[in-house]
Amino acid sequence: MVAKDHLSLQLYTVRGKLEEDFDGTLARIAEIGYTKVEPFGVTAYADRLAEALPKHGLSAPTTHAGLLKDDSAPIYAAAERLGITTVIDPHTDPTRWQSADEIKVIADGLNKAAVEAAAHGITVGYHNHQFELESKIGGVHALEILVDNLSDDVILEVDTYWAAVGGADVPALLKKFGDRVTAIHVKDGDGTLNNKAQVAVGDGIIAVRDILAAAPQALRVVELDDFTGEILDAVAGSYTFLTGEGAPE
Repeated sequence: MVAKDHLSLQLYTVRGKLEEDFDGTLARIAEIGYTKVEPFGVTAYADRLAEALPKHGLSAPTTHAGLLKDDSAPIYAAAERLGITTVIDPHTDPTRWQSADEIKVIADGLNKAAVEAAAHGITVGYHNHQFELESKIGGVHALEILVDNLSDDVILEVDTYWAAVGGADVPALLKKFGDRVTAIHVKDGDGTLNNKAQVAVGDGIIAVRDILAAAPQALRVVELDDFTGEILDAVAGSYTFLTGEGAPE
């Protein structure tokens, strides 16, 4: 089972709830049992997060921010203020993953960002969707080409659901990347591009237990891109599954 301090929640999951009641939503997340969260929009939400996180006993070790497209200075300033030590670029243009040369440009951007971030005591990472796995060049997933061109200072947050949708053998991929994978997105569903078909972790078809076992070092970050029911029920259900007897640490 997953230890509480090895579990986090991507706040994009509850974006609608945050708009309705920011403080109350974080209070509910803490009440469920989460002690860590992964913010998005960190520059916009910095003031509210700075107040609410300590109030509810929450910390944010990681965040998503567009380092390759946005001004990085405000991102690093917000991260430092909130005690965030890893900033993860969440998305790149899918068309850029069709050639090795363009993937190397992406890697170069991340490597340069890592040097900048280090001056702030921050680590840089990259988060995948399905297209980095769907694209194959020379018989290997495009994401593997990225990794081959990253400096040792850049980490990965593997979105295990989208990697599976993209056709990867996710446990094998995680084992290949090894300790570079310091966080994983743990989500479940029917294995398609239909976000509405995502469900609480443990309720879908994804081999969650095998995935967790393949990356024991990685922070487990629960996420749902969408859901047809009450989202906080899925957040709670994911917590129960991952911290219960059904899942390995």
